[in-house]
Amino acid sequence: MIALAVLLSVQFADAQVKSPADAKKAVESAAEAAANPKKATKVATWMKLADSYLAAYSAPAGAGWVGAGQQELQLILGNEKPVSTENVVLNGESFLKQVYATRNYYFNAGGVLSMIEITSPVYPDALAKALDAYKKAYEVDVKGSKTKDIVAGMNNVSAKYLEEGMNKYMLGDLAAASVDFEAAAEAKATKPSDAIDSMAIYNAGFTAWMSGDNARAEKFFKKCVDIKYYEDGEVYAKLADVYTKLGDSLATKNVLEEGFSVFPQNQSILIGLINYYIQSGDNPEQLFVLLDKAKANEPNNASLYYVEGDIHNKLGHKDEAIAAYRKSNEINPDYEFGFIGIGILYYNEAIEISEKAATEMDDAKYMKMVEDFEASLLSAAEPFEAAFKISKDDAIKVNIAEYLKNIYYRFRDKDQKYADGYAKYSEIVQNGTAN
Repeated sequence: MIALAVLLSVQFADAQVKSPADAKKAVESAAEAAANPKKATKVATWMKLADSYLAAYSAPAGAGWVGAGQQELQLILGNEKPVSTENVVLNGESFLKQVYATRNYYFNAGGVLSMIEITSPVYPDALAKALDAYKKAYEVDVKGSKTKDIVAGMNNVSAKYLEEGMNKYMLGDLAAASVDFEAAAEAKATKPSDAIDSMAIYNAGFTAWMSGDNARAEKFFKKCVDIKYYEDGEVYAKLADVYTKLGDSLATKNVLEEGFSVFPQNQSILIGLINYYIQSGDNPEQLFVLLDKAKANEPNNASLYYVEGDIHNKLGHKDEAIAAYRKSNEINPDYEFGFIGIGILYYNEAIEISEKAATEMDDAKYMKMVEDFEASLLSAAEPFEAAFKISKDDAIKVNIAEYLKNIYYRFRDKDQKYADGYAKYSEIVQNGTAN
């Protein structure tokens, strides 16, 4: 999964697309007007310069637009043919790459243009120049008559920076992607737009974190916390990871505990806390103190008891884990995850016994391990069956069926009910649906 926060945008082909040469001439003409002292006092002069830079930015993209079909573009482009084509894989997805003189088009498996990579820009800083021109337009617009248009232009600049960031992310240039996402956020924050683009800020931090620039990632993740943009708690988990890599263990602990108090169900935060307490040697009982505070606020929240079971499970407290998982189902009989937690606990226990048995040379000990292995498998079957029965989520039911299929395969020759169970759940897994 791509963990980047993604803003989907639909682009449409312009009615008329300027050639790069014509776009450059338009910029030069608009810049000449802006250099004239009399014309420089007019809002229209700077708006035209800004719009010209935006047109220059887009010109190398040709007539294509994201969302266009490959066959559709062939008709629109006419005699303009790609210099070369090749199949490429970006972030695990296959694309057909068409190379043109000024850009590369990337078509997905469905033949839809998914990305346009500009390789020969008219101006390398066209977006920055456009934003500067909009700033100047706002400065000279003393009556505020064009505020709406200026804001729209700044938002357009921001959107194009976002597209650039996404492109570079897909192409694997994470450091450059972070810079573009930051520029997108700054464009949105510029007056008179004066808006907070939380997604761009998060993406700037995420790509910096992915590229290993922890100091930069810290800046943006802290900003996310300040503006209360959490990505369901992942911001806290990643900020804690940044502090760990920067060697600040106290900050790691504080961020994880703060995040846990807000997002106790977030597995990244939970695992981070458990790892912290194990590695630091601090008392892991603090985890339960934090969780008790959450349960005091929401005593009927079944998921909090599931989290408690997960903590005990990861700390090796089997009986306490099972008790907490069962408590989650007592609170909410339709909450399948408590049963799933118990099933996975016993299933993983069986796997561990099997791995140990594989290296055991003593026959008597080996046979005892086989007996324990089978007992753990059968112990997993009952809670998995209960979870399958009450779950209303087809995808979850299919995942449960995968476990039950594997369990009943082991016992299919010992009892007809296991053979029937194996047949039932094998069919569900094969069909990919329990309906």
